[in-house]
Amino acid sequence: MVYGYARVSTYKQSLSNSLEEQKEILKKLGAEKIIEEVYTGSTSKRPQLDLLLQEIKQGDTLIITKLDRIARSIIDGKNIIETLINKNVKVIISNLGGTLDNSPVGKLLLNVLFAFAEFERDLIIERT
Repeated sequence: MVYGYARVSTYKQSLSNSLEEQKEILKKLGAEKIIEEVYTGSTSKRPQLDLLLQEIKQGDTLIITKLDRIARSIIDGKNIIETLINKNVKVIISNLGGTLDNSPVGKLLLNVLFAFAEFERDLIIERT
């Protein structure tokens, strides 16, 4: 099964094109089932993502449009992605054009990308 996960942080964002744009990208990339959620990424408990993580199994694929759609902190994101990789789930990040895996390069890329995602979130919080 090829899953897609689309998330926006606020209801207001869901009314704009952001959620729709994510879903369109996921469909084009072959997602058979798209899970969408309007929930902040700053918490590790997101109801729809939690259900998806219970449902997804070995051999499945998860596609997300951007890394920060699945998590905003290094620790949370790394835990989610590593859990999926350890279950032999393929994780495709659309805007990176590739698949995250358990190789040394994949691990380095994962850490660097989540560091930037967390930095970006901290800047947003500081500005508001």
